[in-house]
Amino acid sequence: MLHLHNSLTGKLEPFKSLEPGRVRLYVCGITVYDFCHIGHMRMMVAFDVIQRYLRYSGYAVDYVRNITDIDDKIIRRAAENGESIEALTGRFIQAMDEDAAKLGIARPDHEPRATQHLPQIVELIQKLIARGHAYAAANGDVMYAVASFPGYGQLSGKKLEDLRAGARVDVDEAKRDPLDFVLWKHSKPGEPNWPSPWGAGRPGWHIECSAMSMALLGDHFDIHGGGMDLKFPHHENEIAQSCGATGAHFANYWLHNGFVNVDSEKMSKSLGNFFTLRDVLPHLRHPEVLRYFLVASHYRGPINYTLENLQQADATLGGFYNALRGAPVGALPADADAWRAEFRAAMDDDFNTPKALAVLQKLARELNEAKAQGHSCLARVGELAAVFRELSAVLGVCQLDAEQWFRLPAPRRGEVDTEATAWGDSAIEVSIAARLAARKARDFREADRLRDELAEAGVILEDRPDGTTLWRRK
Repeated sequence: MLHLHNSLTGKLEPFKSLEPGRVRLYVCGITVYDFCHIGHMRMMVAFDVIQRYLRYSGYAVDYVRNITDIDDKIIRRAAENGESIEALTGRFIQAMDEDAAKLGIARPDHEPRATQHLPQIVELIQKLIARGHAYAAANGDVMYAVASFPGYGQLSGKKLEDLRAGARVDVDEAKRDPLDFVLWKHSKPGEPNWPSPWGAGRPGWHIECSAMSMALLGDHFDIHGGGMDLKFPHHENEIAQSCGATGAHFANYWLHNGFVNVDSEKMSKSLGNFFTLRDVLPHLRHPEVLRYFLVASHYRGPINYTLENLQQADATLGGFYNALRGAPVGALPADADAWRAEFRAAMDDDFNTPKALAVLQKLARELNEAKAQGHSCLARVGELAAVFRELSAVLGVCQLDAEQWFRLPAPRRGEVDTEATAWGDSAIEVSIAARLAARKARDFREADRLRDELAEAGVILEDRPDGTTLWRRK
């Protein structure tokens, strides 16, 4: 049975969906004013694996991941660039989709944008005012009255008195309480705005997710997720808004992925220590290396971004592909359910991907042992490979053809060897065919010359007992 670590209770709990066989999942997405960094991608990969496993477990999943396409950062960046809000956000939404596709991240079932849900946002704010949880301030903003919600702090474990004690002295005079937060922000001259009962303005950040999740998944749904940095105040405020408006539950389970750290500090744009996907991918053999690096740690824990860890991910993937290399397409074996049960036991433990990868490691060892037995175990090789491909697909790794992996250029350090990279796949295949012909004619001097020439170009040959030659780039 699937167990989840619920941030709301701090406990590992058995998962039970509100509706049998169906899971409604909402994840806070990206604010689109720049390229996605590795921290963003960790969130997207973590919940991609979660939704994949839920579907693999037989659930119908309604997966919503929102886009914030209006806020102060977006307005500032558009003004700095001298472009419209729509042009800026459209450009970075496209870039986000391209980056996610490179990492094999599936598109969510719904990807709502804040600017497309303004009627629902206004309606939700009106409900909060009617129920005494919000008020129109003198400066034209609409504020949420934190003190009106007795459960405030239940997710983060924070107490109102402690938060007030730490509040800044120069509090906005429009607030009744220094902890109150903005639901609707009045517009300043030149800013984008929309009409509302309280005047022209735009939604606050927190209210967007409450309105979009409730519009698409209902007032009460199964799982709400996002990065650990959103736990407070964003998710705490979402609970206050949503429960305050309905008087009922909001999300049953809260899941938060850990940070990506660089030199023991959280990777973030505000600290200036972030790497975008576009910074990193040119230095990797394939985007799947980064995905494996992210999946190799439990989603809730921190992950340390280092060159050594990326190299280890590359090497481990190479080992997996080597086990799959030359394996025929086979039917699932009689012991497939045993392998699945071991994999599921790992993933049912709060989506424990490191344990799940250990199952793949065990499978790869058995694959190599079966291959070592030669032609007599070829059927078994195909069976084990079929199980491996099924389980690895749940994690979104080892999705290339094995031969394709070994023909990818290895990550290079320093100066690029232009002579080596000039050899395309077709040129390599022609040279290998010429070498095989020379060996068949017993012209071993020419065969050795061709092998040396390929080696200088960074191509390693592997002669098989059956007369075939496999190759990979160095």
